[in-house]
Amino acid sequence: MKAVRYHRYGDESVLRHEEAERPTAGEGQVLVRVAATAFNPVDVAIRAGYLSSAFPLSFPHVPGFDVAGTVVEVGDGVTAFSSGDEVIGFLPMDRDGAAAEFVAAPADVLAMAPVRAALTDAASLPSAGLTAWQALHEHAQLQSGQRLLVNGAGGSVGGYAVQLAHEAGAAVTAVVGPRDVDRVRRYGVERVVDRTQEPVTDAVDVPVDAVLDLAPVSPADAAALMAGVRPGGVYVTTVPGAPVEPVGDIRVVSMFVRSDASQLAGLVQRVDAGRLQMHVAETLPLGELASVHARSAGGQLHGKVVLVP
Repeated sequence: MKAVRYHRYGDESVLRHEEAERPTAGEGQVLVRVAATAFNPVDVAIRAGYLSSAFPLSFPHVPGFDVAGTVVEVGDGVTAFSSGDEVIGFLPMDRDGAAAEFVAAPADVLAMAPVRAALTDAASLPSAGLTAWQALHEHAQLQSGQRLLVNGAGGSVGGYAVQLAHEAGAAVTAVVGPRDVDRVRRYGVERVVDRTQEPVTDAVDVPVDAVLDLAPVSPADAAALMAGVRPGGVYVTTVPGAPVEPVGDIRVVSMFVRSDASQLAGLVQRVDAGRLQMHVAETLPLGELASVHARSAGGQLHGKVVLVP
């Protein structure tokens, strides 16, 4: 089979689109014929070796921890899936991923794919959708009637977050770039702030119950956003290195997403019910993964990119 692999840590030039041995389904696994995987910015840090202590890799390594595809082989002990099932999942980040024609996936991280969306588009859902869900419902503990500010709402996680917050009955202020204003407004937010037209700190015009910070900001801006959170509120960030010290009565959470098949199945149900929209900015051949890494490192990537073998 063809796969993208790297044999050592390094820049995007270490990514090779090459022949690799097709895996088989071991105990508790299914073999998935990959329809698409998705690029995530953390892939760049993992490939460069910056996260080797958190995600130690065996080389050669196949990246791509988001997968959408079709089950073609079922390993021992698997009863939840059968050959022919279309599935999606958030794969273990320290094992071979889905930047290949086939991947052996743990069955317990998979959910059935949406039936009302293209299977390739569904690769955009697992890690981003789970990040949004866990940020809002586990860490922010968002309640109906509360006010939420999402900084970076135009990205993949942010797009899911504002939709899920609106569904939960929260009043949402979304901070986005100019190209995302109209799309995010359609998600039911109360207010959309174009970060190129006014400072992000001006987005907190009234006290909010929670801030979900998905985009890098300066320490001064982070402090100003925290100052807009009411006493007893919460500041949740997914940005590595962001300030995590509590400020007054504000709870500060620096989170990292985990795989959860049950939560993922709930997100799929929302997609099929028309309550959650997936947004894919680009669909590219898998062989272009190295150029996607380069564009991301150069700040030239906008929106979710899925890659098709």
